[in-house]
Amino acid sequence: MEGPLSLLQAFNSPDPDPVKMPSARRMILGHVMSGLCSKMNRTKQLPADLMETPLNRCLNTFDITLLGIGHMVGAGIYVLTGTVAREMAGPGIVLSFILAGMVSMLAALCYAEFGTRVPKAGSAYVYTYVSIGEFWAFVIGWNIILEHMLGAASVARAWSGYVDSMLGNVVANTTMEITGEMHEKLLAKYPDFLAFGVCMSYAIALAAGVKATAMINSILTTVNVVVMSLVVVLGFWYATPANWSLPEQGFLPFGFGGVLAGAATCFYAFVGFDSIATSGEEAKNPNVSIPLATILSLCVVTIGYVLVSAALTLMIPYNEINPAAALPDAFGTRGIAWAKYAISTGAICGMTTTLLGSLFALPRCLYAMASDGLLFSCFGKVNTKTQVPLLNLAVSGLCSALLALLFDLEKLVEFMSIGTLLAYTIVSASVIVLRYRPISVEETVHLAPDTPGTDEEENASSSSQSSAVDPSSPTSEMIEIALAGRLRPQFRWLEPVLGRCEPGVACSGAVLLFCVLSVAVCFQLEVSWDEMYDGTWWALGLYGFLLFCLVACIVVISAHHQNTRGLQFKVPLVPYIPALSIFCNIELMVHLSFLTWLRFFIWLSIGMLVYFLYGIRNSKEGELGTSYSMLMSTQEAIRGWGATHSAGLSGGTRVTVTKIVKGRVSRKSVDKQAIIDDDDDDS
Repeated sequence: MEGPLSLLQAFNSPDPDPVKMPSARRMILGHVMSGLCSKMNRTKQLPADLMETPLNRCLNTFDITLLGIGHMVGAGIYVLTGTVAREMAGPGIVLSFILAGMVSMLAALCYAEFGTRVPKAGSAYVYTYVSIGEFWAFVIGWNIILEHMLGAASVARAWSGYVDSMLGNVVANTTMEITGEMHEKLLAKYPDFLAFGVCMSYAIALAAGVKATAMINSILTTVNVVVMSLVVVLGFWYATPANWSLPEQGFLPFGFGGVLAGAATCFYAFVGFDSIATSGEEAKNPNVSIPLATILSLCVVTIGYVLVSAALTLMIPYNEINPAAALPDAFGTRGIAWAKYAISTGAICGMTTTLLGSLFALPRCLYAMASDGLLFSCFGKVNTKTQVPLLNLAVSGLCSALLALLFDLEKLVEFMSIGTLLAYTIVSASVIVLRYRPISVEETVHLAPDTPGTDEEENASSSSQSSAVDPSSPTSEMIEIALAGRLRPQFRWLEPVLGRCEPGVACSGAVLLFCVLSVAVCFQLEVSWDEMYDGTWWALGLYGFLLFCLVACIVVISAHHQNTRGLQFKVPLVPYIPALSIFCNIELMVHLSFLTWLRFFIWLSIGMLVYFLYGIRNSKEGELGTSYSMLMSTQEAIRGWGATHSAGLSGGTRVTVTKIVKGRVSRKSVDKQAIIDDDDDDS
């Protein structure tokens, strides 16, 4: 049988046959290519002490909740509301925000569970690295970088436009007189130097430290919430119900398709809860703070968006809304001049907190990826005085400022949604995969009786001695661990189909198939809705088959035992809620434009170059070396693949290589497997 062993035997032969050398070369190449897949799929091994970090753990639940609210309530409520109501959904914007909030809540529950599993900076990137593998983790991390850069740039552009509208467009007119207009379709009408300056100014302010940032954010968010309450009270006081039933317009002037398109755009307003998960490495008690802050902030923001959009569309007809400054103009038309200035103040505060949230999360994502070796090591350094990654902050602020300088708000918002939805989809899938994955060898070692444990494990051990029937006893945990990923008794009828699969493999495959089928269903809904609505036989048959396969995937997943050991917060109704989140996210992605997808694939292509030219080689998970590198360190490999004669491996060299291999037996990836078997040491 060909393999690394036979390759070394070919090298060790005293008179190597020249014919064997090309075969050996092919074997090396085959081994390298097989190792590539294992490198892309290797998962992150978490340290024993998850709370240890060079960052400053100083944030409580209240700080993190306000950070999430501040990040979500900004340009979305003061700029996006007017645009969606005027051009996409009309009064149906209320339903758009409800749908977007529900989809976000599904993803937020998954984020909350991961926040208790992995209290580390990096958010969805770290979650994916731990559960699925390195390649998909890099894809998510690369998209999160884009998400926060575009988020900061779009809010800076909205901040500038809002201030400019209050000043009578003085900034825009002056800039175009000096620089002229940019006639390129992909760029904005004019370079926005005010937005550039705002981005750079707030990036400098964030360098003061996380506690100072949290204090500023709390003050501005409080002002913003008060202004939102004022908008809701005055809006309903001056409401005209007839504005929801205009002649020949009705409540849904753009139909339900407009509501869905509006929901896909409104989803941009809820991306801020990702910054809550990003702050996990700076939270005092992340197991409690991250889930609680995520759910509280999302509930508050969803209710606020629905009430404000309802008040706006009840005050004036949707076709009279000014997208640039919807709320101030609406109150101005009703003769409430003083409210206009109050709302403008709240808008500035709200957009400032959103900008701070994006610039807060982006450097920490860069730090997490660089710490793992997937990005350049210079991004993994933390300033010892402020405990902030200052270089990351400078680069983040500059890139966001350049985007704000050159692109307008509409292009930035649309491009931003696709990366966010993809991240939410993979996080939801990761929750299912981890729930049904058996415990790893590394975790099993920590359960050994002679291994010192944490205080919590010692307390659990002492409680088990006092009560043998305690459901939370180590015995119960060990039973749950042993059954994880295996078929439940009531689903034994699936054993002929799934019985040969390793524990957890069938569930992971079903999750992947569910995602693929969801793409097919959503795409067919987009392109052939009319045929299905008219009752065309082929459309109904195709949808019936796809839906049957989707249900079958869920049945296969739910037929297995789960592993919930050590979770402070658990997503309810797994796998149903994460599966619904996957489907809804994919449905919203399908409604994005083709140009958005094209830009996304260009950005992803750049990321693939970074990963395959740098990240895959410098990953901390593979820094101990590979079997290929050990093989090529021998004298024969150094002399070249095409050599026609070579000295055999000395006994000492073989023993050294074997010792190295023995030291790596705990590594599970294929590229770490031993090249020389122990039984062949004496041969």
